[in-house]
Amino acid sequence: MASAAVSAQPNRLLSPFSEDKLALLARLTEGLDTDSLYWLSGYVAGVAATSRHVPLSAAVAANLAVPLPAAVAPAVEAQASTRLTIVYGSQTGNAKHQAEALAREAEAAGLNVRLVRADAYGTKELASERLLYVVISTQGDGDPPDDARGFVEFLKGKRAPKLPQLKFAVLALGDSSYPQFCAIGTQIDARLAELGAQRLFARGDADLDIASVAAPWSKQALEQARDLLRSETPTAPRAATVTPLRSAVHAHAPAWTREKPFAAPLLANQRISARNGTKDIRHIELSLEGSGLSYQPGDALGVVATNPPALVDAILGELGFDGERAVAVQGESHSLREWLLRKRELTTLSKPFLVEHARRAKNEALAHALAPEGKDALRELLGDYQLVDVLRAFPAAWSAEEFVAALRVLTPRMYSIASSQKAVGDEVHLTIAVLDYEKFGTRHVGAASQFLATLPEDADVPVFIEENERFRLPADAARDVIMIGPGTGVAPFRGFLQERAETGAAGRNWLFFGNPHFRTDFLYQVEWQKALKDGSLHRLDLAFSRDQSSLRSPHTDVRALAGEPHKYYVQHSLRRRGRELYDWIANGAHVYVCGDATRMAADVDAALRDIVIEHGSKSDEDARDFLNQLATERRYARDVY
Repeated sequence: MASAAVSAQPNRLLSPFSEDKLALLARLTEGLDTDSLYWLSGYVAGVAATSRHVPLSAAVAANLAVPLPAAVAPAVEAQASTRLTIVYGSQTGNAKHQAEALAREAEAAGLNVRLVRADAYGTKELASERLLYVVISTQGDGDPPDDARGFVEFLKGKRAPKLPQLKFAVLALGDSSYPQFCAIGTQIDARLAELGAQRLFARGDADLDIASVAAPWSKQALEQARDLLRSETPTAPRAATVTPLRSAVHAHAPAWTREKPFAAPLLANQRISARNGTKDIRHIELSLEGSGLSYQPGDALGVVATNPPALVDAILGELGFDGERAVAVQGESHSLREWLLRKRELTTLSKPFLVEHARRAKNEALAHALAPEGKDALRELLGDYQLVDVLRAFPAAWSAEEFVAALRVLTPRMYSIASSQKAVGDEVHLTIAVLDYEKFGTRHVGAASQFLATLPEDADVPVFIEENERFRLPADAARDVIMIGPGTGVAPFRGFLQERAETGAAGRNWLFFGNPHFRTDFLYQVEWQKALKDGSLHRLDLAFSRDQSSLRSPHTDVRALAGEPHKYYVQHSLRRRGRELYDWIANGAHVYVCGDATRMAADVDAALRDIVIEHGSKSDEDARDFLNQLATERRYARDVY
């Protein structure tokens, strides 16, 4: 009978904590991802070990980022010279995946390795590190990923220590269609050397074809770590280890990946912007039935698209190539048409291709754009031109093999998921802006958006799930949520609201949405109105930049119209509601931002900083620290692209 009672109420009878202590534990672990939870488990194990006078594993102690009990501090110090630390900063997950892969290889080679996210890394530890690898991406126009903002600021600042004892290497990830390609990795690499650290080998700068750079870099990194660490002799006896139930670097491999996507049947392809509007916005619904795929609100869907056939024909025509000719590149052979349709990037330029094309074209204007003094011209070139435009404007001779080899690999496009699986079952929904415009007298389209917009009714779409642990709803459902999503950036917040409604979350929900026009671009208008009516959405603030209808909505204070800018964006709406926003945040609300990284995200961040300064009575520096702390606590999260 006793055993039956235990199995019926295991938590209450087996827990040594009072209800108050359990509530504190829930608050402590709220919003923590896997890395943070393992860190916390190591810390608690350390406290337990010292309270019983049991030696703590140095490997566990080395993962702690707070002052350790005196009994275990020597073991930690001893570990510093025989440990590899891998710090990563990742916005979309690519840098994290590369860091995890390297950690797995190092662990398999018998090395003492620590993997830690940049915002979980105790910067005071840097002075005692001996071997450090940094894997970090660059976002937008030269910004660090959100989880590395504090780490980068620390390294750049006056508090960064001299590091003569440190050996390091940097793997930088970026997108060469942006002028500030791999800027953050470049800055960290230079700064560590400036602080006196020894660079073990050259920085790796990986474009969207990450593996071509990351694989050889990781191989060299592993070889160097093996040579360095195996030449060291530990100065302390090996202590007993505390082994977690599941290693953070041994994540379960999904059945469907970018290399092996699931063919998801198309269920719906509906335009949700007015046909007389300037933008074609689509609501896409796909079936995941039978795939076993699951996702959480905040995750992304990877879509493996093909290039528009008309664009392939145009490029073949400009170069005078036969599309049916077999072309072999790096041991892989396909027809030239197949290469251009499915294997190579055609709609987004990269700087490496431009450099090679300029060498062949011998054109002064193109050469100027690629020179150090031509940054503005390069920015315009990368922003306005597609591959076919460059071929037309700056003719050059290519062989088919050289041309294919010079192009970037066509990579999957990531779209924020616009649904909750609790609400839609074996489906996944997307909100897509179709890129379609006139430039240089010809029509230009986006590869993936055009692929999705023109799908036939019986189509299958190759997809996979990309987890986004940094963009999660609060674990405490009583917390308030502030969602800022102009344009298609509203997509994940549709999923957030569905999830909160399905789970009966007690916290309030406040949505800020913006787009050019009220009449043509109010995405999911009926759904938001229904949510306001049934109480699942508590506040809605609108900003339609090309008209003033947002200022006349029932959710806007019309008494505040005087002095409003002609173009009214979400950041203006935030400032208008600054007092209330700060009150929500000060009382524990989580803030989420989704959308364009190049302008919107920076403008929203500046608006939030101004709100903290004005209504929180803080200096500019303190306001920045406040927002950085919110980000560290997972209360300020951004999904920007």
